[in-house]
Amino acid sequence: MNAPRTAPHGQDTTITGSLYVAFELGDRSWKLSLGDGVRAQSRCTVAAGETAAVFTAISKAKARFHLATDVLVRSCYEAGRDGFWLHRCLEAHQITNMVVDSASIEVNRRRRRAKTDRLDSDTLLSMLMRYYGGERRVWAVARIPTPEQEDERRVHRELDRLRQERTAHSNRIRSLLVLHNLRPERIGGRAWAHW
Repeated sequence: MNAPRTAPHGQDTTITGSLYVAFELGDRSWKLSLGDGVRAQSRCTVAAGETAAVFTAISKAKARFHLATDVLVRSCYEAGRDGFWLHRCLEAHQITNMVVDSASIEVNRRRRRAKTDRLDSDTLLSMLMRYYGGERRVWAVARIPTPEQEDERRVHRELDRLRQERTAHSNRIRSLLVLHNLRPERIGGRAWAHW
């Protein structure tokens, strides 16, 4: 049976020897949580899309954690609006990256959870370390499409969005007409011109 490996219960799962980076991607800024599995993690904020600032933060973290400049860097971020361009950029700079399905990230349902970007990036960092410590079921990793596949999906998504917008506009126009006791059978098309 090809079940994912999980960490053996009660055994040491040391995760040292690498730098771990978790991204929380925002509209204006990105929060980064960085750690090596030994020392206290550090955090920094960079402007959204500024990859040069990300690589600078990673270099500073290597120095802060006393890691070699060629140490293995492992990173992750939640799948979302930014898509996969950041994944490709990180992989091009020899950073092992994973894009995580946000619905698979565990939350404690018994207590109310504060929702901040800093806490989200800290949680992602902890889960990233657990993943490389042997807990393979900690989350679901997204399959990375090729740029061509990503472009093909965009057309269908935009078409679906336009259809939803058309329906919303038609419903709003119909509601306004009914307000004045005008009841067309159909909104739009040829029937619209002759009612």
